[in-house]
Amino acid sequence: MDNKTKIDLYSRMVLIRTVEEMIANKYDEEKMRCPTHLSIGQEAVSAAAGIALSKEDLVVSTHRSHGHYIGKGGNVPKMIAEIYGKETGCSKGKGGSMHLIDLSIGFMGSTAIVGNSIPIGAGLGMSLKLDHSERLSCIFLGDGAVEEGVFAETVNFCAQKELPVLFICENNLYSVYSPLSTRQPKDRQIFSMVEAMGIKSLKGDGNNVFEVYDQVKKAMRYINNESKPFFLEFDTYRWREHCGPNYDNDLGYRTEEEFMEWKKKDPIPFASNILLKGKVLLPGDLEEISQDAFKLADNAFEYAEESSFPSQEAAYEDIYSP
Repeated sequence: MDNKTKIDLYSRMVLIRTVEEMIANKYDEEKMRCPTHLSIGQEAVSAAAGIALSKEDLVVSTHRSHGHYIGKGGNVPKMIAEIYGKETGCSKGKGGSMHLIDLSIGFMGSTAIVGNSIPIGAGLGMSLKLDHSERLSCIFLGDGAVEEGVFAETVNFCAQKELPVLFICENNLYSVYSPLSTRQPKDRQIFSMVEAMGIKSLKGDGNNVFEVYDQVKKAMRYINNESKPFFLEFDTYRWREHCGPNYDNDLGYRTEEEFMEWKKKDPIPFASNILLKGKVLLPGDLEEISQDAFKLADNAFEYAEESSFPSQEAAYEDIYSP
């Protein structure tokens, strides 16, 4: 991995964190009238996958989609405008936080329904195979989605049809307020289960952006060379509440001790320490990256504030009915 890639990975994480922290800080202004599911703490997977994938590769995402969208190179001002419900938003103000799309970068959409985008990603993979394309379809999902029937159906379909599909599972241990122990058999390894279903799989540290990047690249090479799907599982942890801008450790579904242990694994200082020790970046460079991210985020919110709401007539545009 060259130094430019290392710096890009770090910078993309900082941008995702900065944008989402600003969303959290401004949410109580009540100008963002849609639910928001923040990925603060999980930036390494989004940044690494987004940079590893090409612009032409296709991506589908989940309700927690901001990081995936920004990681893939999405337009931050248009994303914030979408959360504000403005006509300049990436979904023309009609979708909000959980329904982001940008066809120009291959970000084919995100959805509020758990597991709903998984078969869509498989369909995209099938279309790429039929077109004899060298591109792939990437499906982001969480640990909760593997409990949906459509997940097993899609894994089976992709394995049987040998589709160019990359599954990336962000295992943050919780589905809303339910830990893995109340939802899945004891000692289950998700990636091992998927491998037993016929798809080559690996597990990695979702807080190490460099490891995530390497594993995504390895998976992409396998898909390209073998013309078969690949499954990656990354351990990670969301810091804030399932839905909303706040912290919710007071609810008792996870302990403060557990939370603090995961905060020690913060992917951003982990990466910055490696870059500083390797003299890839200097302290002044880190500050400049942070300042640039803040300016971009601040300008995005200004763009959203100044944009107009859609007209009533726009509600009847872009509607598809078979």
